[in-house]
Amino acid sequence: MAAQTILFDFTLDKDKTADEESRVKVAKILRNELEQVFPQLELAYSMESPENGYFAVLHENKDTVITCRIFQHGLLTLNVEYFLPDGKEPSISFETMRTVELILRQKFDSDRSKYLPPIKRGGYIDIYMTSSDERIIEYDIDKVVYEARSPFQKIQIMHSKTLGNMLLLDELQNIAESDLIYTETLMCRGVENYEGKEICILGGGDGALLYELLKENPKHVVMLEIDELVMQTCNKYLNVICGDVLEKRKTDQYEIIVGDCVEYLKKFVAEGRKFDYVFGDLTDIPITDAPEGETWDFIRTIFEHSFNVLKADGKYLTHGNGTTCKVQIRLFEEELGLLRPKVKFTTSKAFVPSFMEEWLFYQVSFA
Repeated sequence: MAAQTILFDFTLDKDKTADEESRVKVAKILRNELEQVFPQLELAYSMESPENGYFAVLHENKDTVITCRIFQHGLLTLNVEYFLPDGKEPSISFETMRTVELILRQKFDSDRSKYLPPIKRGGYIDIYMTSSDERIIEYDIDKVVYEARSPFQKIQIMHSKTLGNMLLLDELQNIAESDLIYTETLMCRGVENYEGKEICILGGGDGALLYELLKENPKHVVMLEIDELVMQTCNKYLNVICGDVLEKRKTDQYEIIVGDCVEYLKKFVAEGRKFDYVFGDLTDIPITDAPEGETWDFIRTIFEHSFNVLKADGKYLTHGNGTTCKVQIRLFEEELGLLRPKVKFTTSKAFVPSFMEEWLFYQVSFA
């Protein structure tokens, strides 16, 4: 069950909305056409303002509510909202709404118009997320497979018709069964040689990176993951991407340590332990206008300790954020520029299916 909100907008000649008399004429045309679809339509409220234009609320049986605004600048917006219980068919079909748009466009002699299918709000299954640059993305999620809360975060497995099972942490998309390209780009498969190398993964609780790295015959991999429940969840519901590596915590090839990666990095520094590769599979670059706050401080801490356990010819590999986040990417690269000893970096990109956008990845080494 969810509230269904259908959105229309029309661009009109400004002369048709420039004054009160003109706007009232447009409103009358609009109501006449809406009554063809909603025969019991009633006006609940209307307001006219020289500065803000015309606004009205209409309803049919107090069930379907329609709000209309006519701006003096030549824009008309129309929102149709009703509640749809589970198992019921939409009361207004796509074809009907498309017809309404085309008729109104003709009646208004509109230069352009747009109709958006229903936005579904308040349902148990949340099908909307945002891209890194805050665009709305609608997913074809049809089922909540699993949901729980660990001491650290909310964990969900959602099923998408096209992407398969998806891992969400604190309601943010992390990885899906469709996202092998994400892991392969993070590890630079085909470019980096992991055979016989010692590797440390920071985070990586979904197991995908560990699973793919083990195919490259490394000497040993240690993975530091703080959330045991994430690993248990992915082992059960995302074994398409993690195989059986999360079944065990220690083998001859790898060891999974459950705990705070910063504390274990400090321990490795004290022991003089070094790695050929360190993977930062933790937080994304924060979407802020300045490198300030808890997450940026955490990133700086990870940098400090990661490079302290990296061999002189080693590499630190991590994911960044969406390639459209230019400001945040610049801030991240400025932070890299402040590191001592100095480092150099290269980048790679990939379109990640479940993110529905292009993502940036970093390969950092000592200069």
